Amino acid sequence: MIRVQATTELAAATGADTVAVGLLDGERIHHDTADGALAALVEAGEAKAAPGHLAVVHADGKRWVLVGLGRREDLDDERLRVAAAKVHGRARELGTRSLCWELPHKLGPEHHPARAVVEGTVLAAHRMDRWKRRDDEDGAGALEELLVSDHDDRTAAVERAVVVAGAVNAARRLQEAPANEMTPEALAARARELHPSLQVEVEGRADLVRRGYGAFGAVAAGAHREPQLITVRHEPEGATGPVLGLVGKAVTFDTGGISLKPGAKMAEMKFDMSGGAAVLEAMGAIAALGLPVRVVAVVGATENMPGGGAMRPGDIVTSAEGLTIEVDNTDAEGRLVLADCLHHARQLGAERLVDVATLTGAIVVALGSTHTGLMASDDAWAVEVLAVAQEAGEPVWRLPLHPEYADAVKGRYADLTNAPEGRKAGSITAAEFLKRFTGDLPWVHLDIAGTAWDGGRAYAPKGGTGVMVRTLVALAERSAAG
Repeated sequence: MIRVQATTELAAATGADTVAVGLLDGERIHHDTADGALAALVEAGEAKAAPGHLAVVHADGKRWVLVGLGRREDLDDERLRVAAAKVHGRARELGTRSLCWELPHKLGPEHHPARAVVEGTVLAAHRMDRWKRRDDEDGAGALEELLVSDHDDRTAAVERAVVVAGAVNAARRLQEAPANEMTPEALAARARELHPSLQVEVEGRADLVRRGYGAFGAVAAGAHREPQLITVRHEPEGATGPVLGLVGKAVTFDTGGISLKPGAKMAEMKFDMSGGAAVLEAMGAIAALGLPVRVVAVVGATENMPGGGAMRPGDIVTSAEGLTIEVDNTDAEGRLVLADCLHHARQLGAERLVDVATLTGAIVVALGSTHTGLMASDDAWAVEVLAVAQEAGEPVWRLPLHPEYADAVKGRYADLTNAPEGRKAGSITAAEFLKRFTGDLPWVHLDIAGTAWDGGRAYAPKGGTGVMVRTLVALAERSAAG
């Protein structure tokens, strides 16, 4: 884990062996070296303001990494995050142990430079090598310390960013664990160790039957592993405002059940618990930050396996809501899990709902790996979540709900079907299905099937992305602020 702290010292005066300086197009370098080495590098054309361009020079007993940030008017937090990730990569190659970032000067209130630099660096430091044999030299080049230098004290922003980026990386570790290790029971164990102030309750298969959670229970029926209904509460003293309800899909491995998926890339279905991972680790960060807001999180964890007791296409199951559901495709299992989990969150007193799920392949076709899909029952709540996600740096795009889409999920023999005929508007009809289980509460559904892994960003190019952890924490912050 990288040690991170803020400082008001000039970057050159710190003990860092490497200093990162951002170049803005047409602007001078404010704190050059004694012999003007940085300006000389720019004049020689080796250092450029083009976004992400890197150049290195040695001066005043330090390495200096100059990174392009483009034009000031185009600079945003995401560009800084990417720049920080690229600087981290070069620093690692150079064997840097202590890196100091000199933040760009005179940015407006819409910018969060300390947060962005810390997030970009810490997220870029994540490695997927836990299951690989490590040679002695594998640790070479690992960054040990990050200093964030600015004229103003950025301690609060840095400390907040460390907690949030750490939570994102923790979610990524959960995502990337193999399904034989990251079982529903293992996910429940992680929930119990998140933070001592959180209240955690875990219920199993018998409890699902007792509660009448027949939709969730049907998905778990073919699995040898015990399903886990995980409830996590954050109820600090003095909290005000509506209770925020976070719901996560955590299918720890999805074979598709009897409607078996193709073998190609089925190994990626260990990522089908990404929504649950995001919700859990966001709860850990919310507790660590001590946010004065009441939050209840519900995560439905199970495998979807074609065992002897597995649900079959054509089965009819009864949800906790009392609605009956035709299981026309056992690979449309996530909405069955979420149906009962959304009901559970309402029963526990949630007053605003957000669910996070790798729900549909259709969202990948529609939005690729750039935007998470958002569908909502309430315009004001949708606008709020969209704004928070934008500020957090996790792009979201809203898709419409409509009575004609709602008609598509009506069942032939039961109240609902989990898999409407045809392939039209697959992500939207899945959301219309979920809407039936949200009562009259403001609700937002986030489909992360395209953004949960292999994001292609400089700070999360391959593997899990931990997407929506930053958004959920920021949403709790906004709720706490009223």
